[in-house]
Amino acid sequence: MALNPNKDLKLYYSIGEVAQEFGVNESLLRFWESEFPSITPKKNGRGVRMYTKENIEEIRLIYNLVKVRGMKLSVAQKTLATKRGAVQDTTQVLEQLQQVRQELVELRKLLNGL
Repeated sequence: MALNPNKDLKLYYSIGEVAQEFGVNESLLRFWESEFPSITPKKNGRGVRMYTKENIEEIRLIYNLVKVRGMKLSVAQKTLATKRGAVQDTTQVLEQLQQVRQELVELRKLLNGL
């Protein structure tokens, strides 16, 4: 059976795919699992981690707090425990702004080529 090129239809992602998406090492994701109980990937019979979209969204929140904002793990844990909704909203806004910025950069390249 061939791999599905349409990632939207995928139910599970490997730790390598998730690590590549965020530009981090697989060991960091395993460490975050031990520090943040909200990250709970399923494991198959051989112990291979299988991340769902919900797991990836949780990692996205943690990545935003720790890597983008520079919070220490203990502060990120407390922030997620007390202000989860605000963190989710902020993360979504930042992602949308990054997408808009990317589109503007591409438009600039096209206009400079004219």
